[in-house]
Amino acid sequence: MENLIFLLAKDPDNDCRDLIFHRDGNLRIRVICIDKEDYKINPDELQFFAMNDGKELMFETINYDFEDPAMIIDAIHWYANYIGNPDLEIEAELEDKEIHKDNVKSPPRRNHRK
Repeated sequence: MENLIFLLAKDPDNDCRDLIFHRDGNLRIRVICIDKEDYKINPDELQFFAMNDGKELMFETINYDFEDPAMIIDAIHWYANYIGNPDLEIEAELEDKEIHKDNVKSPPRRNHRK
């Protein structure tokens, strides 16, 4: 079984931007508070969403190779524990009316299946 050790890089200029990464692999996930800034979704990456104490979070992969998708959820759960919210509900869509859809610009999705 692979040892899943995740690390976190904090943006020194923006307390609402973090980077989760797998110590022994290529997985990188950008964490952004989408209620505080505009952000354009990358159609080549995967996005997940969550509410954390009133902050609307988006998790977006960086250069994801579509291997081991369960590791993305493991990384987000690790982050949820790190921020003190182990019960963070992870959503795949921006459907909650509380989330500011206007702040996230979604270009058309591409099919990633090979």
